[in-house]
Amino acid sequence: MFIIQSYNSISANHKIIGISYIWLAYWFGVIGFYMSILIRTELSMSGIKLITMDTLEIYNMLFSLHGLVMIFFNIMTGLFGGIGNYLYPILLGASDVVFPRANLYSLLLQPVGFCLVIACMYVEMGSGTGWTLYPPLSTSISSIGVDFIIFGLLASGIASAMSGINFITTFGALKSIGQTIDRLIPTIWSIVLTSFLLLLSLPVVTSVLLMVFFDRHYNTMFFESSNSGDPVLYQHLFWFFGHPEVYILILPAFGIVSLILSCYCSKEVFGNQTMILAMASIALLGCLVWAHHMYTSGLEADTRAFFTTTTILIALPTGNKIFNWVCTVQGCEDIRNLGIVMMSVLFIINFVIGGTTGVILGNAGVDITLHDTLYVVGHFHFVLSIGAIMGLLCFIIFTQRLLVGTIFSNKLVLFIIPIFMSSVFLTFIPMHFLGFTPLPRRIPDYADEMWGWNYLCTIGSTMMLLLKVIIVIFISL
Repeated sequence: MFIIQSYNSISANHKIIGISYIWLAYWFGVIGFYMSILIRTELSMSGIKLITMDTLEIYNMLFSLHGLVMIFFNIMTGLFGGIGNYLYPILLGASDVVFPRANLYSLLLQPVGFCLVIACMYVEMGSGTGWTLYPPLSTSISSIGVDFIIFGLLASGIASAMSGINFITTFGALKSIGQTIDRLIPTIWSIVLTSFLLLLSLPVVTSVLLMVFFDRHYNTMFFESSNSGDPVLYQHLFWFFGHPEVYILILPAFGIVSLILSCYCSKEVFGNQTMILAMASIALLGCLVWAHHMYTSGLEADTRAFFTTTTILIALPTGNKIFNWVCTVQGCEDIRNLGIVMMSVLFIINFVIGGTTGVILGNAGVDITLHDTLYVVGHFHFVLSIGAIMGLLCFIIFTQRLLVGTIFSNKLVLFIIPIFMSSVFLTFIPMHFLGFTPLPRRIPDYADEMWGWNYLCTIGSTMMLLLKVIIVIFISL
């Protein structure tokens, strides 16, 4: 692979490591994507029993692994690892990161963590706990596959923490002389803020995963309600990591979209300093809203009011970023590469849709009705599955000549965009209507009157699969 420089050495160059992160993210994403195709095929018709067979354990395992692989090994590896390692030192004016070998070790830990997570499929009946690993399902009932997931996530967490420390230290120690704080572009700040969020939240999720492991094997009772444990404590600790994780995934995409619009519209991003302040506000508020995932767990009315308010407050800095991007594009008569700019604009559109549905879910009264329905699935797929993945695509197209040569020509990108967007809307918009029925998530069977919407979702996901095959064939010619 790219990290092999010769027979006797492994390269610790930040560019080669960044390219390796992109390749790893691609292959992890392929596996996670095909898991989603199996899930959607099962949901195309009620009672089809394509993968459920006699029990639902295989289906449960598939959607659990799909979430874990796409969040921790596809988006996080590609955006934070790829953009952070490849572009961050260049934009800072540094020759490399401060600790190149630690950077290499963090890269090598990612496939180790991925293999451990995937290995849970081959132990007993896998682990059908959902990506959140809620107890008591993960402590009292599940197989030893949960242990593989725990150690895989710990390996990935250690790798991410090493990268975060590396980037923060590089920011402080290796900036070029002219790079004062007020001159740094939003892309640099997106990686710095992401690193701080990682170092804040990773110790919490590491501790909670170890507590689950001790509950399973060493007779501790942290989350065992029959012995004075508290399962809701797990939710608080997990979501204190889980919600900042959303911004860990999306902030690098914000940075790369700002860089692309600035580059191809031939002007500085509108409101450059306010863009940085908005990202800092999003990162700060993102650490204060974790309990909006827990409105149905018995929170008091005052607590729900606080988390509703802080959740909706995040819309203010996010709206600021949206309008600044729109103002950057507005008035650009000479756009040098229409394809990548259109891809960035579509990222903005998708993020607006996902953010708007998120504001609706932030209201405690509405969320109690829509909690754990397909509405929630549609919402976070617009933000992550589409928003973050399109940010990653923008980065690959933006740097393709430096990475692997020209793969996506302007015409190919303009050909991909309408098909991709049609498949995206066809897959995820019907989920919002299914959520109003309300159809619970993670359930393979449903009433017959919901068949039409589910079938549309499956058609959309099949279009994505066909588009992927067409692109691979076109590139290989």
